[in-house]
Amino acid sequence: MNLQQVKQRFGIIGNAPLLNRALEVAIQVAPTDISVLVTGESGTGKEIVPQVIHHLSSRKHGEYIAVNCGAIPEGTIDSELFGHEKGAFTGAQGSRQGYFEVANGGTIFLDEVAELPMQTQVRLLRVLETGEFIRVGSSKVIKTNVRVVAATNENMQRAIASGKFREDLFYRLSTVPIALPPLRSREEDIHLLFRKFANDFADKYRMPAIRLTEDAVEMVNHYSWPGNIRQLKNLVEQLSVIETKRELNSQAIHAYLPAESEKVPTVMNESGADNFSERELMYKFLFDMKKDLTDLKKLVVELLAQGGELNLNTDQSAMVNRFFQDVNSGGAVQPRILPAAAEQPVQDYAVTPHDFDFETHEVIEESLSLEDREKELIQKALDKHRGKRKYAAAELGISERTLYRKIKEYNLID
Repeated sequence: MNLQQVKQRFGIIGNAPLLNRALEVAIQVAPTDISVLVTGESGTGKEIVPQVIHHLSSRKHGEYIAVNCGAIPEGTIDSELFGHEKGAFTGAQGSRQGYFEVANGGTIFLDEVAELPMQTQVRLLRVLETGEFIRVGSSKVIKTNVRVVAATNENMQRAIASGKFREDLFYRLSTVPIALPPLRSREEDIHLLFRKFANDFADKYRMPAIRLTEDAVEMVNHYSWPGNIRQLKNLVEQLSVIETKRELNSQAIHAYLPAESEKVPTVMNESGADNFSERELMYKFLFDMKKDLTDLKKLVVELLAQGGELNLNTDQSAMVNRFFQDVNSGGAVQPRILPAAAEQPVQDYAVTPHDFDFETHEVIEESLSLEDREKELIQKALDKHRGKRKYAAAELGISERTLYRKIKEYNLID
């Protein structure tokens, strides 16, 4: 089967070179039993590639099972994949076959494979290397003949470096890597996809299909599409249902597109809510202020240690000036704040060491309260995104590295 036949059979729209290359590799490896790792951003359609591989292989008459590894709780995923025996855990009222047993002779697609717990990764590695596994609560070895195709939107090298994913399992899964391009790299395909979705929703809702003017086509072709094909499809459905006009210009489209400067997570929870409450956002603002307070405390300690004279840069000078405006003057210590520019006047403030003893116990209590709220917000973000640190960090406005450190600091379970 050639490339165009595959596109027609699986409803794949587009002729971008990177898309064609990915499909050509899938067609080439399909007749073999080589493990394949499909990579790409969320919403790029990674689930199509394993279907192509399965249906073009000798296993096409066997079972094809797609498993979303990120949607199964850590405590039950081993049972789902490898089965369990009666009494293996609370609620196990009978024995059960796992997906690797059911799909014997077929194909298993492990979506979001980077979300697998470490103990499950060990079991999966054994299946890939020996074709053997053991049910939960059993000691009997079971043989299986399953082809594994995995997919992820994670940076696997980063996941390996952070200890989240086993390096040996990564190389075993990615015998052949297939990378799907993001929609922004398929400019020539965007309008084709738009028209396809517009016709689909016209049939679904029994109304004329929407069309784009030239300026609207130009806009969608040059938009970054952080949510990729999933975002485009969602947009077309909104426009089809809400807009009364059937020909839409760029102004009409613009109202439905998030500003490209906004850091919008591409994955949301089931409720569609991807924002904290105003009160929680205020706490986030306070967390950012904690760093400034810490820096200020260091400057004050250094100030007292050096007899009250410091050379500060512009930002430090502004911060300390604001601080001293709220401190009662009158004392022996004279801190001299030197502005960055020589032509600016030198300001003198009279303070005593006791002026910095501002209700220490209240500061400590407030600090503990903020830490409790920080811990609560981090846990809420992790729960909301089902433990996916990438999206939790984006929601919290911090880096993944900082989130990882906070999880360790607060002993949180993600």
